[in-house]
Amino acid sequence: MILAVAPAVAAAVLAAVPVELSRDEAAQLAREELAKQIYKDAGPGLVLRVVRWLLDRFGDLLDDVAGASPGGYAGVVVVLLLVVIAVVAVRLKVGPLGRREATEQALFTGRARTAAEHRTAAEAHAAAGEWAEAVRERLRAVVRSLEERAVLDERPGRTADEAAAEAGAALPPVAEDLRQAARLFDDIWYGGRDAGPESDARLRAVDERVRDARPVAGSLL
Repeated sequence: MILAVAPAVAAAVLAAVPVELSRDEAAQLAREELAKQIYKDAGPGLVLRVVRWLLDRFGDLLDDVAGASPGGYAGVVVVLLLVVIAVVAVRLKVGPLGRREATEQALFTGRARTAAEHRTAAEAHAAAGEWAEAVRERLRAVVRSLEERAVLDERPGRTADEAAAEAGAALPPVAEDLRQAARLFDDIWYGGRDAGPESDARLRAVDERVRDARPVAGSLL
């Protein structure tokens, strides 16, 4: 799916790129795009490795095109298109669009559990060194406890980000704690970040602060 939509997006990008590009200008455009933090955060995945390989070969390809084509560097656009397609594919996979698709998954699955049951499950996962699972269960405990207190309405399809935003509006003193908890959850479960004891400890602390927080007058209206 990513590669299917990439050419269309790449075409739109190329519409804004001048056809008369020198070798240095074209190579610089590619380097500037690949230097952005999003590609560093993504890690050396398969698509990114392809992009880097294309960039490494960029100079040689440009020389070949310039020597073989009557139009000289007009053929650079063809090579640049390949780079842009790969770049767009990475953006769709790990950028805002890819992240939004991943984080739209519901926080709760399976049978409904109480907040106490989620906390018990979190403790069991932590004892087994299953830190990612412990983080997920602790965040579930936070959200379920808010539903039990009627701070949030019960909604099975709610995502972690939605729960944090809605609960933060009702409990302003812990709004940032909730946002950071949801972000940590997303980074671990959808962003490939490693979880550890410190991750579990952060969620445990958020759970305790949220339990002590009380809605601000008018925040639930």
